[in-house]
Amino acid sequence: MNAPKWVTSAVPAVFVVLWSSAFVAAVFGTGAAPPLLLTFARFGVAGVLLTGIALVSRSPWPRGRMLLHVAVVGLLMQAVQFGSFYTAIGQGLPGGVVALVQGFNPVLIALMAGGVLGERISRRQWLGFGVGAVGVGLAVVGELSVSVSAVLLCFVGLLGLSIGTIYQKRFTPTTDVRSSTAVHFLVSAPVVGLLSTLLEDQRVTAWGPFGAALAWIVLINSVGTFLMLNWMLRKQAASRVGTLFFLTPSCTAVLGWLINGQTLNPLVITGLALGGVGVILAVRR
Repeated sequence: MNAPKWVTSAVPAVFVVLWSSAFVAAVFGTGAAPPLLLTFARFGVAGVLLTGIALVSRSPWPRGRMLLHVAVVGLLMQAVQFGSFYTAIGQGLPGGVVALVQGFNPVLIALMAGGVLGERISRRQWLGFGVGAVGVGLAVVGELSVSVSAVLLCFVGLLGLSIGTIYQKRFTPTTDVRSSTAVHFLVSAPVVGLLSTLLEDQRVTAWGPFGAALAWIVLINSVGTFLMLNWMLRKQAASRVGTLFFLTPSCTAVLGWLINGQTLNPLVITGLALGGVGVILAVRR
């Protein structure tokens, strides 16, 4: 059964807001617990929850080689991406800056989608990617003030997201969204949990903020946004879905201002504006 047209039209905007909120929640969560411990808790709880949803709805589960492909997608889009992003935030990099680095995702997808998926990119889209990338670059330069390792971790997380998106579109385009996303979390949780055990002092210093951040990240970001992302990847070209990430820096900046009182310098504002222009050029028919 096809979704109503208004639902299909609203999903991208809702996705951007909810996806952006993850960076604000991560700031609270990593302030109360080690970043990899928070990531492990997110994957574990979300994996169990989505497994229950998949079983109740009798969703078909991937098997054989398809299961292996789904596991690879999960490790890239979950363990690599969020393990890196949360660790960078835990090292002091603002959540808004992490979102800005993630804004390069459409450019990497565009570079890879043509050769791997055979998707055609128009000149207007390439112009949009270029303008958006310049905007994101300006915004990042205007905010960078922490360690080089945190910045590098951001780009490692970006690679995980971009490669995972292309891999998913290429090898697992027909898997059930509920069961495949559950597999993503279930295979990522042990990996991140082991790294947390080896690298961190696993102590929660403030259970209230930790619990609130975890609940939001699990219910809204782990379940809601990834189901929406997987749904959009089935309905639209990977390059078009990727352009939505140009909007997350601006949205994250607004949420950070409303919730945390964070202000932006003129260079960042200019970069965010250029990123918005890039989106308009890239997605316009």
